[in-house]
Amino acid sequence: MLILVKGAGDLATGTALQLYRAGFSVVMTDIAQPTAVRRTVAFSQCMYDGAVTVEGVTARKAADKAQAEAILAAGEIPVLADPEAHIRNELPFTVVVDAILAKRNLGTAMDDAPIVLALGPGFTAGVDCHGVIETKRGHDLGRLILEGSAIPNTGVPGDVGGYTKERIIRAPADGPFEPVAQIGQQVQLGDVVAKVNGIPVTAQLTGIVRGMLPAGIPVTTGMKSGDIDPRCEVRHCFTVSDKARAIGGGVLEGILYFGRRLRLWND
Repeated sequence: MLILVKGAGDLATGTALQLYRAGFSVVMTDIAQPTAVRRTVAFSQCMYDGAVTVEGVTARKAADKAQAEAILAAGEIPVLADPEAHIRNELPFTVVVDAILAKRNLGTAMDDAPIVLALGPGFTAGVDCHGVIETKRGHDLGRLILEGSAIPNTGVPGDVGGYTKERIIRAPADGPFEPVAQIGQQVQLGDVVAKVNGIPVTAQLTGIVRGMLPAGIPVTTGMKSGDIDPRCEVRHCFTVSDKARAIGGGVLEGILYFGRRLRLWND
């Protein structure tokens, strides 16, 4: 079974890892210049580095169908700069997972594949996909929704270690991003962690820098550019998050649930 995961950020990567380890072949797509802040655990980093290994699984940048097939044959995950997911029409995908997390549907339809799943708000199960996976932290995180939609976006980051919006590093202006702190570095409340056009961004709490955009990425005022984790566990910076694992489990449940109903394999 071949699965297309649209998006290759940290939550999409956590999903892809679970599917890969469950024995499925996975292809991923993203934009040419991704802006995932948790880039140490995001296969989208392939767009910059060519190849990325997360928790022992390697993803590699592919230019086209032929390269994607070669990477699959090598036992790795191909990632294409293909924001419109044209590769969907070139390979026989049984499952499409919209993991772009744009908070709205950017073009996914229920007839894109025999099984179509979507992460988070912006989708309705039974209308534009077969199932929706809840992405909001809380009791229902990772739940497979068979009717209706995920909880609407509140604009407030989830609570981690007692902090919400304070965790997020946001650009203070338009311009090229300049990180000062590095992923895995401990910072104190008030430390300068980044700059944009010489304007400093300071940490709003004490913790470990868990995510940070690479240098030179163009940002806009208020854009999410980094993440500070108050739990101060360095390994959290280099391993898939609890949230990503929960969401990946929901996707796997959805594939098995709908696959059995469609008789894609024997009971």
